[in-house]
Amino acid sequence: MKAMILAAGRGERMRPLTDTCPKPLLKVKDKPLIEYHIEALVKAGIAEIVINHAWLGEQIVNHLGTGQRWNIKIQYSKEEQALETAGGIHQALPWLTENNKEFIVVNGDIFTDYKFVKIINHQLNKDILAHLILVNNPTHNPSGDFAINDNDQLYQNEQAEKFTFSGIAKYHIDFFSHLGTTIKRAPLAPMLISAMDDHHVSGEIYSGFWSDVGTVERLNEVNQFNSN
Repeated sequence: MKAMILAAGRGERMRPLTDTCPKPLLKVKDKPLIEYHIEALVKAGIAEIVINHAWLGEQIVNHLGTGQRWNIKIQYSKEEQALETAGGIHQALPWLTENNKEFIVVNGDIFTDYKFVKIINHQLNKDILAHLILVNNPTHNPSGDFAINDNDQLYQNEQAEKFTFSGIAKYHIDFFSHLGTTIKRAPLAPMLISAMDDHHVSGEIYSGFWSDVGTVERLNEVNQFNSN
């Protein structure tokens, strides 16, 4: 099974830091964010990783190289224009699904102690095309994103208790089949909601440490946490 790290975002809310450095290379405890993901994925048994990039992406390529440092293979999916999350994954599908119809995706700008081996070992069934890791709602997303029922299926309901999508998920290639062969911009959230309506998305709640490092303030908070 392969994994993809999403690293193509511009990081507008992280400016001015991201004016000269792509967000996944911003450091926590003197180590770039993206390296924590690589190390955790390798520890979980992943040997091939695809990384998409756009803004200042050559810095990511130059810094990480071929993956030899971790004894893995890293491939890069360059986006000439912003494809958004689903569009970026869609472009990378030929690499991600060479030997397996299922793959892992993780946002490059989160920081967590989640153990990826759990989602790698999670089995999708014939009806479930995506499995999402949810977390308790942070202060910047108090209303959450998705609800979860007793069968671990996710759904949208404004009256139900909702949790926040962590940016960690496993997908089956068929989740993206309706996008066809043309590479274009495609946001992920509408696709997830549509798939939830058809009962194709499951999930689980992770209660360990997780942070969406989307602002300078939250980057400072994570650095403070990691130094304790």
